[in-house]
This record gives sequence, structure tokens and C-alpha cells, in this order.
Amino acid sequence: MEVKQEGIYDASTLGKGKMMVLGFQHMFAMFGATVLVPIITGLPIPATLLFAGIGTLIFHLFTRFKVPAFLGSSFAFLGGYAAVVEMGKEMGYAAPQALTYACIGVFCAGLLYFVLAALFKIFGVRRTMKFFPPVVTGPIIISIGLILSSSAINNCMTNWWIAILAILIIIACNIWGKGMIKIIPIILGVIGSYVIAACFGQVDWAPVKEAAWFGFPVKMENTAFAAFQDLNKDFMWSAIIAIVPIAIATMIEHIGDICAISSTCDRNFIGDPGLHRTLMGDGCATALAALFGAPANTTYGENTGVLNLTKVYDPKVVRIAAILAIIFSFCPKFAQIIYCMPTATVGGVSLVLYGMISAVGVRNLVENNVDFTNNRNVLIAALILVLAIGISTGPGSISLGKVSLSGLAVAALIGIILNAVLPGKDFEMNYDYASGKRAGKDSEGMDESFKVSPRTGEKIK
Repeated sequence: MEVKQEGIYDASTLGKGKMMVLGFQHMFAMFGATVLVPIITGLPIPATLLFAGIGTLIFHLFTRFKVPAFLGSSFAFLGGYAAVVEMGKEMGYAAPQALTYACIGVFCAGLLYFVLAALFKIFGVRRTMKFFPPVVTGPIIISIGLILSSSAINNCMTNWWIAILAILIIIACNIWGKGMIKIIPIILGVIGSYVIAACFGQVDWAPVKEAAWFGFPVKMENTAFAAFQDLNKDFMWSAIIAIVPIAIATMIEHIGDICAISSTCDRNFIGDPGLHRTLMGDGCATALAALFGAPANTTYGENTGVLNLTKVYDPKVVRIAAILAIIFSFCPKFAQIIYCMPTATVGGVSLVLYGMISAVGVRNLVENNVDFTNNRNVLIAALILVLAIGISTGPGSISLGKVSLSGLAVAALIGIILNAVLPGKDFEMNYDYASGKRAGKDSEGMDESFKVSPRTGEKIK
């Protein structure tokens, strides 16, 4: 095996067989989380797989085929989908109809990536990020997980022992697993509880038997275009306002993911091909997926873990995984296997994932040393949390005329405005985008530069 540069293996020297195996590994790493989003939201699985693959290839095109990232379904938008479905119920829309309006909102959220990319290009990262500090994005992310927690409990209640089994498998694989097992605990939790539930007769296989082996993954009635056949403009604007602010959190997540991939591959992808290109690739993939009824896309940390495990950082391997995802999307029988999954399995896995979403928000606050002895920060975080959770679990939305705002939308807007107008807006991104290193303070307050291990999160001098 030849080494390309600085210890990075060039996949083209491995041969087609090994490259294909590595591609399958990347596909399975993203698979569990990617298909879980449509299972939870009700969006179509075939379209999800199709646009995960297409979105990844688009991302690689935007980034000049340099960044080995895979784009899969984003969990951050789950709260937005749920909010729009609830709004739809109040207006007399069934969930599938409401989801077409949610797709319009996600499409607009994807376009927001281009706005931020332009701001980064014109003003630079540090100036732009002052308006989206961790004291705003952290509580928003925490709120997303907490708002969704009740739906996970409701799913678990259909059969608690199956749900608990899924949770235990995930915990065991994550804590004591080695190698690939440690990387894919979610999919193992799904498979393990699914198989055991099937053994006890808890699964109806009739839809699988009836499904065809081949079919087109996109159905027009599930796309954003379907909403325009009898468009309710008030509902459309409510969906857009409910979902677009969530993109603020996902864009911050995107920046962190690109930093992690840069550190893993020992390449400064922030500088080359540039953060503006990675944002445009992610935004274009998300907007296109939403138009055709698939969930929003995001760069996947699971695949970054595979990169770290295999030490093969060649983007060609990730593109193989994208092509495999596209191929699987044309098999309805495969999709039906996923649809037949017990509700309790979905509940158990969701319980873990929703908690992890909130935990990521907490980590965002901790890692950036947000000072909660400062009343300014306490007020911003407190209002975001109370508004997001209180509105979402209470009235569901706030009406301004004919337009409704979800709890997350209200919280995000209030948080951004308060952060902009209150004195003390001194947040600085702790990442040196010229050198590709994070910059921090030592124990005596002196500046120091260090890299951060993508696996342990520890500082490396």
C-alpha cells in the first residue's frame, strides 16, 4: 500500500475491490442515521437515500473533489418538521400534505447557506460569526432535542422491552465496542432490536413481500412541488419562518464538522477549497433534496470516524458510497424492510438520538467557555430555552396575523436580536482559519496554538 502524502493513503492504489469495500463501509456508517430521519418524520426513504447520494456528489463538485465528506439526513430539522405538521393539523392538513410545505421551508433554509457563504467570503469568518455565537446556537440545539423527547417516549410506550433493548445495544456498542462496532452503534441497535422483535412475531412482513424489486424513488405527491397545486400562502410563509432559523444551528454544526475533517485528514479544508465552498455545497444539496421530498442534508460525523479508523482519506471512496446509496434508493422492497421496523425500535433509538442532540448543544456551550456568571449570557440562553420549549409544548406556535411562528423560530430570532443589541458582544471564534489550528488561552492567559484530536477532543500541542 502506497502512501500519498503525510501518511494519507491513496485509495486508487488499493485496487477496485478494496475501494468498493471501503465505499460500503462508508455507506453503512451513514445508513442508520440517514434512514432514521424519514422514519421519524414520515418522509420517503427511497428519496432520502437518492438525495443523500446526489447531495454528496454535489458537495464534492462544489469543493473541487477535495473534501472527503458524506452528506446524510440532518436531525437538527426534526423539530421544524414536527412544528409544521402541527400547524398543518390546525389548518386541516394531513401530515403528508403538511410535509410538502415543510420541504419548501427546508429549501429556503438551504438557500440561506449561500447567504452565509457570501458573508464569509466578503467579511471573513470571525466578523460574521459574531452574530451566531455559542450562547445563541447552543440553547437552540438543546431545545431541539428536548422538544422532540415526548415523541420518542410515545413510540417507546408501544413496546417498552423492544425500546429498552435498542437502547442497551447502542450503549454497549458505544462504550465497549471496538473498531467499526464503536462507530455504528445506532444501526446495530436498530438491527438488533428489529431482528429480536421479528423472532417474537412483532413484525408484519406482508408489505415487504408485496413490494417490487425496482421502482423510481421520487413520487411527485411527496415533493415540494405538490404544495403549489393548491398553495396556501399563509401556511407556506409559516413553514418557512418556522424552519429557516434552524439553519443557523446547522451551519454552525457544518463549520465544526469541516474543522473535524480537516483535523482528521491533516488538511486545512477551511482555507482550501474554502469554507464558502463547503457551505454552498451543503446548502445546494439541502435545497435540492427538499424540492424532491427528501430531508435536509448535513455533513456526517459518522463518516469522519470511518476516515479516522481506516486512514484512507481519498474522497473517491466517499463518492463510491454516494453511488451505492443512489443504487439502493431504486429498490422499494429494501425501503419496505425499513418501513416495517417496530415503532418501539424507532422510539428507543430516537430517545438516545434526541438526548444526544441536546447534549451536543451543552457541549457547544462548554467547549466555547460560555460565561454564565455574565447576566447577559444567562438572559439570552434563558429566553431561548423557555420560548422554544414553552411555545412548542404549549400552543405549538405564535400567530402574527395569518403567519405562525414555531417555538424554535421565535427563540432563534429573539436570541439573535438580543445578542446583537445587548452590550458585551465580544465572542471570537477559537479557530485560526489561516493555519488550520484552534487558538486558545493557557492557564496564565497567554495565547497558544494547538490542534484538537478529532477522536478524543483533547488538545495536541
